[in-house]
Amino acid sequence: MRTAVAELPDESFERPSGCTGWLVRDLVCHLIIDAQDVLITLATPADGEPTVNAVTYWNVLDQPPTGEDPLDALTVRLAAAYEEPRLLKFHLDDVGSAAGRAAELADLDLRVGTRDEVLTVGDYLAAYVMEWTLHHLDLIAHLPGVTGPPAEGLARSRAMLEEIAGVPFPASFTDEDALLVGTGRRAPSETEKAALGELATRVPFVLG
Repeated sequence: MRTAVAELPDESFERPSGCTGWLVRDLVCHLIIDAQDVLITLATPADGEPTVNAVTYWNVLDQPPTGEDPLDALTVRLAAAYEEPRLLKFHLDDVGSAAGRAAELADLDLRVGTRDEVLTVGDYLAAYVMEWTLHHLDLIAHLPGVTGPPAEGLARSRAMLEEIAGVPFPASFTDEDALLVGTGRRAPSETEKAALGELATRVPFVLG
């Protein structure tokens, strides 16, 4: 994802992203904050038994985001403050690569605290596989030709979403389609609704 952002032409940052109310520049700013969150969490050891895992870490919300949440609005203002896309690219590469190195060095069995929960480093990083896979899909939503998420991340994220749903998505759905439809990033076609069956009444699963 860092590579995809680094290769974007400047004009792409003014295009809409797959996140409601956010341009690509706003999404990239959010990714910087996410990378900072990874660094903070990996440096926040916790005692006690885990309270959540990679799947139960996620809350299923009643409504999709509107872009009007105060924190969402703050992200937009922060993104505008960068003024030049090269600064966003630099900061994401700087903080994102540090988060990646920290993740590779971390003991996956250690327990960390975040969002008033305790979970293993392994489960925390697995949850972030879904976070960044979905945001990679958001990044490319209106940017044809930009490289999408790796197949491994798509497959793992689909598996986690199916655990949240409690049932598998139809085999006719690609991993990308399952994630886009399953999280409400696009509406299912009539053919997809028929394939979903009862699950069509339960999607989307808005994750927060």
